[in-house]
Amino acid sequence: QVQLVESGGGLVQAGGSLRLSCAASGRTFSRSVMGWFRQAPGKEREFVAAINWSGGSTKYADSVLGRFTISRDNAKNTVYLQMNSLKTEDTAVYYCAARRATSVVPGTSIYDYAYWGQGTQVTVSS
Repeated sequence: QVQLVESGGGLVQAGGSLRLSCAASGRTFSRSVMGWFRQAPGKEREFVAAINWSGGSTKYADSVLGRFTISRDNAKNTVYLQMNSLKTEDTAVYYCAARRATSVVPGTSIYDYAYWGQGTQVTVSS
């Protein structure tokens, strides 16, 4: 079992930056693929970024490629999402998610992930 708690959301102007953190509890974090998803009002939850257990493999949605960076610190049981050059269309609730430790591929579907945090709001103003 993995429990996830996101933090770092807030209000920022377009062009600004934010760093989201996701603190995980559970013995399997260091072996778990981690992902970030987001959901804007009236829209489906969508993939943002994912990282494998070692940090050596990452995936990004085309919409954030080159602006967002996912990373992890297994010693701190934490995964991060550095968001730069933020746009108004990045406004959403951002969720951290974890795959079961038996899965090694950074999946991009919500169905790939077994554990979810409660979400943190990111609002980008123009």
